[in-house]
Amino acid sequence: MSDAALRALAHEAGLQLHWRDAFGADHEVIPETLRAVLATLGLPAASEAQIEASRAQLRQEATSLPPLVTAECGEPAILPVAPGRFRLDFEEGGALEGEAAPAAGGAALPAIDRPGYHRLALGDREITLAVAPRACFGLEEAAPGRRPWGLAVQLYALRRAGDGGLGDLAALQDFVPAAASHGAAAVAISPVHAQFTADPDRFSPYAPSSRAALNVLCGNPGPYDPDPQGAEEQRLEAAPLLDWPAATRARIARLRRAWERARGDGALRAELAAFRAELGDTLETHARFEALHEALFGADRTRWNWRGWPAEFCDPANPAVAAFARDHAEAVDFHAFAQFLADRGLRQAQQAARAAGMPVGLISDLAVGTDAGGSHSWSRQRQTLLGLVIGAPPDLLSREGQNWGITAFSPRGLRAHGYGAFLEMLRTSLRHAGGVRIDHAMGLARLWVAPEGWLSKDGVYLHFPVQDLLRLVALESRRHRAVVLGEDLGTLPEGFHAQLQRAGIIGMRVLWFERDGERFRPPSRWTRDAAAMTSTHDLATVAGWWCGRDLDWRARLDLLRDEAGERAERVRDRTLLWQAMRESGAAEGEEPAPEAGDRICDAAARHVGRASCRLALLPVEDALAIAEQPNLPGTLHEHPNWQRRLPGPAATLLDDPAVAARLAGLDAARRDA
Repeated sequence: MSDAALRALAHEAGLQLHWRDAFGADHEVIPETLRAVLATLGLPAASEAQIEASRAQLRQEATSLPPLVTAECGEPAILPVAPGRFRLDFEEGGALEGEAAPAAGGAALPAIDRPGYHRLALGDREITLAVAPRACFGLEEAAPGRRPWGLAVQLYALRRAGDGGLGDLAALQDFVPAAASHGAAAVAISPVHAQFTADPDRFSPYAPSSRAALNVLCGNPGPYDPDPQGAEEQRLEAAPLLDWPAATRARIARLRRAWERARGDGALRAELAAFRAELGDTLETHARFEALHEALFGADRTRWNWRGWPAEFCDPANPAVAAFARDHAEAVDFHAFAQFLADRGLRQAQQAARAAGMPVGLISDLAVGTDAGGSHSWSRQRQTLLGLVIGAPPDLLSREGQNWGITAFSPRGLRAHGYGAFLEMLRTSLRHAGGVRIDHAMGLARLWVAPEGWLSKDGVYLHFPVQDLLRLVALESRRHRAVVLGEDLGTLPEGFHAQLQRAGIIGMRVLWFERDGERFRPPSRWTRDAAAMTSTHDLATVAGWWCGRDLDWRARLDLLRDEAGERAERVRDRTLLWQAMRESGAAEGEEPAPEAGDRICDAAARHVGRASCRLALLPVEDALAIAEQPNLPGTLHEHPNWQRRLPGPAATLLDDPAVAARLAGLDAARRDA
């Protein structure tokens, strides 16, 4: 078998044959990896005949007209069809008729200057022409004349009386006006993607069941379940760490009680019916999945993953699924009701933010992938990379690479289905938000994939239709008047920064990484089209970095390669950082002691506030000078990931004079930036 033919097929399928690791070494992907990944993509390559058939399939797909084609305002749209007559019916009314001109790769429509999802008729074919604006909705439009700043908070960490030990959207509704009173223009929250109601042990916000549905644990059943808390809920509420399994069971029990009381309310039933009609198939398939998962996994603990269910339930279009939904209508109704409460809570939190004067309000967080055993993979199988997991190649964190245990969309599947799964996911994140942060934004261009069961180091980069995806992001951003942030840290594809900048997507600049050699870069030289941040949920807090708490954890868990060397490096870095803060005008005097968390957090807030970036985001942990970080990458149960709760009620969390002064310093720095 010819390796050249195999590599040609892999290249045409979007696999990157060569890559460079974090240590500067170049690698060539081995044929075994290419064949395994291609087979999972539905492009078998075990023989010359299979390779030729797979290449023919790709050629046929490339020359066929997909159900949705993207274009940019003011630019011709190129279609893989023969020139001929067309009719374009604009989304907002009106039409354009004409002749598609010959062009390289097919035919060209004239430039369209109206953004929207328009209906295009070409001969006997009708498709959607998605015409995107040149760039996303911008911060300068949301907050004209301002250098805005915001706070970033882990939603589950917020506290309110009666929360049963689990932060929710009711607590967020308390928090946003408090943040606004200090000058915050935005509050960035952790992901609120749907989890697995039937499995309380699954709670990582970045490994959800679906990004097109909400985490029902965020909803507040209080209005429909006014009973006082029991002793167990009181215990959970008082605990310093979140007990996810226990708190989840308690919250689901409250949701079920709320449904039993609310189902007889005629006005509520009408509102719920309207909600279900509005969200349509996206909501209904998720509610059916939840009911099926509850029944099948509840009866047999080996049936957690839908791929192990009876065959008739593995396809959401199978009549058996519809029959199950009819026979278990009350279960499906309950899950729709729980989604309704979460959606209403998110809407009310955004309304509270806007009412308090925030020009942006909530910034939602969009995870990079989903669990392959979850709702969205089940309902959108042909648009999902089933059989592949995503992660990272060998790097400084792991020489074996990283397996994130999740999957993502299929590039070919998205194109073949009009990017439907991508759009419903994006619209869910923007539905009640003034912005969205796209986690691991390079996933719009490429993702590291490996077959299930393989070591991540034996994976390969898979390329995505980045131009189409960026255009759809810009179009939805404009329609929702929401800004877009992209997490652009790490090793990026060549030219990706420029693509994000052109699309109006705000990058991220984190204090720890803004360096010129050993020295910390002055904030006046940070990238303008970005959000300045002290830290992220995966990194040390400012107080924790200053006192070496992150190093203590890694040493305890044997995650340091050279403890003495890394601790010595931290001592040097503290001096360099304090020097940079003094030069920026954010600090003065002698370098603080390692335990002086308040003082270094004051200086860090002012330092980041002075950044030339369009936006500054301060994690609440740094506003409160907390030493512990929310998540420690490379750990599961060894560190209390996603379990730390904040030390006071959400409504009054920022009232402490030291915290208020720190935020005032940040606000003043932004005004002077």
